[in-house]
Parts: sequence; structure tokens; C-alpha cells
Amino acid sequence: MKIDLGTRTALVTGATGQLGRVMARTLAQCGANVAIHYRGNEDQARALQEELTGLGARSAIVKADITDWQSIADMKQELEAKLAPIDIVVANAVAQYQWTSILEQPPEDYASQFDSCVMQSVYLAKAFAPGMVERKWGRFVGINTECAMQNFPTQSAYIAGKRGMDGIYRVLAKEIGEHGITANQVAPGWTISERDRENHTERNEAYEQSVPLRRRGTDQEIANAVAFLASDLASFITGAYIPVNGGNVMPAI
Repeated sequence: MKIDLGTRTALVTGATGQLGRVMARTLAQCGANVAIHYRGNEDQARALQEELTGLGARSAIVKADITDWQSIADMKQELEAKLAPIDIVVANAVAQYQWTSILEQPPEDYASQFDSCVMQSVYLAKAFAPGMVERKWGRFVGINTECAMQNFPTQSAYIAGKRGMDGIYRVLAKEIGEHGITANQVAPGWTISERDRENHTERNEAYEQSVPLRRRGTDQEIANAVAFLASDLASFITGAYIPVNGGNVMPAI
């Protein structure tokens, strides 16, 4: 048994980011065509495309603002012309900002998180779900966070955005399931990325002691969960919020 995405085309938003590039690479290794979305880092997008070409995957790079409907609609048209209709959407991009207390957090940070978490999810569904409905197959995978269950100080804007995203995905799963389309979320913990390996910051004993598996997860482990949910092996899983964090948070029934 293996993950085979050989007939599928996947879009990864924020594909030039620390986690996004590993997701794109992993989907390509599973046989998918990959659309590499970026907002500002064109050099990284082109380097990633060259890497995927070396893996034998067809790919395309596309610049878009995931918080703007027209930009996403234009991205859809561009990708269908350059690559193929999108079967798998991985919503990984998110706006970055400085975390601080609710009393000190600028209101515009809440708006940016709403736009990049909630509205990105809505716009991606509006753009790509209709084609999936026609083809009777599709996958939406949203990248959420363990923070949405932790509610720690200074996380309020991020949590607000990701909890809103959670609501969109749960409703989307019910609305499009009859067409053979699933909508699920992967919720990473504090994940080891290329940046950590370069800076030798993989270890954090205080955090690791809170994790039942006593370690931080890796970017590859997050990408593995995404690839699984994108595949036919997960054909009867939808509406799920799946923590990939060594048991650091555990949704209850």
C-alpha cells in the first residue's frame, strides 16, 4: 500500500514557506503535479520548481494574494492554462505578524488573520470546488494549528483566525461531501523546519516535556499527513481536525 497521486494536480498556497516547500516536495514524490503558490519570494518558488522538475513532476509557479478574491480567481485561470485543473488544495499560507497581548495587539492584525485564514479558505473553495464537483473528486486540506486548542497568552489573533478557519472547513465538508470531495485540517505543533536545522535550534526541552512523545515533530511528518489526506487512502475521512504534534493536544469526544 502506498500513496499514489499520479493522476492528480495539487495546489499548495504559501509553498515557499518552511512547511509549504516540504508539502509541495512530498506531493510531487507521490506523483502529483504541483502548483507552487507564492506571494513575494519568487526566487524560492523558482528554486522549488526546479527541484520538483528533478523529481519528475510537472509544476507551475503562480503569484497571488490569497486574501483577495480576484487574485485567486485569476490564479485558477492561470493554473488551468499552465498545468491542469486543481484536484487537491492545500491552504497553507498565512499572514505573519508580531504576537502580543489582546490589550496591545493592533486591530489590523485580527483583520489580517481573518483574511488569511477564513477568507482564503472561502475563496479557495469558491474557485476550485465547482470543478471538483464536476469531476466527482477533490481534496481540501487546511493547515491549522495546535494553538487553536491551547489558547495561550499572546496568541489571540492567530487563534481567532484559525478557529474561524475550522468552522469553514467543517461546514464545507458537509456541503460538498456528496460529490466525493473531502475537507480536512492538519494541526501542526511546534515543528522542526529547515530554519531550525540551519540554526541548530531543533531542541526545546521545556516544550518537549509537554509532549507525550517527548520531542518536536518535523516538517516531513506534517507533509506526510497532508499527503495521506490528499490520497484515496483517506477517502472516508472528512470534517476532521487532526493534530500532528505528538499528542500535545488531544481533541475530546
